[in-house]
Amino acid sequence: MADRLAGKTAIVTGAGRGIGRSVALLLAAEGANVVVNDYGVAMDGADPSAGPAAEVVEEIKSAGGNAVANADTVATVEGGERLVQTAVDSFGRLDILINVAGILRDRMIFNMTEEEWDAVIAVHLKGHYCTTKPAAILMRQQRYGRIVNFSSGSGLNGNPGQANYGAAKAGIAGFTRVVARDLGRYGVTCNAISPGAATRMTQSVSESSRQLRARAGIQASAAPAQGAVPAMREPEYVAPMTAYLCTDEAWDINGKVFAVSGGTVSLLHEEVPMRTITTDGKWTVAELRELVPTRLMRGLPNPAPPPADLELPGRPVPATAQS
Repeated sequence: MADRLAGKTAIVTGAGRGIGRSVALLLAAEGANVVVNDYGVAMDGADPSAGPAAEVVEEIKSAGGNAVANADTVATVEGGERLVQTAVDSFGRLDILINVAGILRDRMIFNMTEEEWDAVIAVHLKGHYCTTKPAAILMRQQRYGRIVNFSSGSGLNGNPGQANYGAAKAGIAGFTRVVARDLGRYGVTCNAISPGAATRMTQSVSESSRQLRARAGIQASAAPAQGAVPAMREPEYVAPMTAYLCTDEAWDINGKVFAVSGGTVSLLHEEVPMRTITTDGKWTVAELRELVPTRLMRGLPNPAPPPADLELPGRPVPATAQS
């Protein structure tokens, strides 16, 4: 153990499996006391169980680390408060909060039910609030803390069939930037990871969703063999950057989103103007009709273009069809 986090206490949500488990194991190996939180549900959020969290705690203890299990849901204020209280009761303080927990309820937006929308938003986006609020109170008082949230390319770039998940993950990126500004003056940092890893969640994506994404040029259509993990896509590859953001040396990294996949770590560009057109007064629709395509949108592809044979008002007729 390197003991870079010796004496620190960390909460890791969704730590019973996948990325959360890998992060919890590495934090413990670095000397942190770890509260392993996992509601222990299936991918759709059903059938909770305390088993996954307890298993990871045993792994940590067997390796000589310190850990306790917590099976509260992060989707309620009460669950988040109990989770933070578990850290204080068990180890006397809280220094690190890692928000990984999540579920999927994939569906195209025209078929998505209100319950499917609410369930995913509750675990991901509200879940970040439910844990961060009580943690922030303690961290502000002690003038120290590290918060690492988990966003996703689904929210930052878009994936078909994931309006609920993508909205939550985009919200988490915004949430991260705001919390960083709320807490930075108190010595608390808040950053986010957008991971690329093969987990139980990614393997649950339906074949129809994979084909939709492949047609949009997002990923290969073929599903991985059951239990197979592509090279350097193991969840363990995401853990080191997560752990680094929790160290004292990362004191001045705040409000940033990092893409982490395999051996690659990228700092993502913040939302700033890419191209701009200006006028002295009020734009006319005629002016925008001319300048938006030629200036603002020049060379930028439609992420989900309609089929070439679909006749659309305003769409230029292909030259071959004119002849």
